[in-house]
Amino acid sequence: MAGNTSQPGSSVLARALSILDCFSEETPSLGLQQIAARAALPTSTAHRLATELVSHGLLSYADQQYWIGTRLWEIGELSSVSLHLRESALPYMLELYEAAAENVHLAVLSGNEALYVARLIGHRSVPTVSRMGGRLPLHTTGVGKVLLAFQQDSFVEEYLGAVLARPTAYSVVSAPKLRDEIEQTRERGFALTSQEMTLGNVSIAVPISDPSSTTYASISLVLHTARGDVRRFVPLLRRAAAGISAAMEEHPTQWE
Repeated sequence: MAGNTSQPGSSVLARALSILDCFSEETPSLGLQQIAARAALPTSTAHRLATELVSHGLLSYADQQYWIGTRLWEIGELSSVSLHLRESALPYMLELYEAAAENVHLAVLSGNEALYVARLIGHRSVPTVSRMGGRLPLHTTGVGKVLLAFQQDSFVEEYLGAVLARPTAYSVVSAPKLRDEIEQTRERGFALTSQEMTLGNVSIAVPISDPSSTTYASISLVLHTARGDVRRFVPLLRRAAAGISAAMEEHPTQWE
């Protein structure tokens, strides 16, 4: 057994990561006992590791509560996605927002989820559950459905073979129906979801691809169901996606 832990063979790094994994949007702050329980660590071990994480800025501590530290944000900003895709996309996202006056989301595939790397919202935009750095299911979001549709068939089949989350009564979780929607998305070049993640909202999304037609990101508009005008918004989204692709092509080594 590696050290004082209930996880045989786990390294110090693995145990430290298990502490960081305890935090989420729903639980942004935790007490020591909560961390120990969630990370399956003895309280003394959790305290020792948490104290070290605080000393390195990876956690913050006040009033007997721990939070994710700003050092993690600084490290995250060094990733290629944060530095390059987001910076290349921002001017086109701003143009899209000015033209549509609706929520703009930018996401990439991360494992089996859509990872939101940038978003623009305004005081007139509808509320959404997305957040920058957050993850949402592929099959219930516009960006996610695009990212899923333009993967290899083997990836799609493995994804559809799992138990799929159903955030709302409108979420599509039937594998045959999802296959049909994926095929439609591939044929028409955009995805449309209606109230599958948030009641009252629709999402329209298109792929962002490299010169070899490999999709590496997706951009979407999220708006009220009454304003989901595909004919109006798909051309705006495609123009933004084309601009982002062109900007990324200026620095092709970023994705090698």
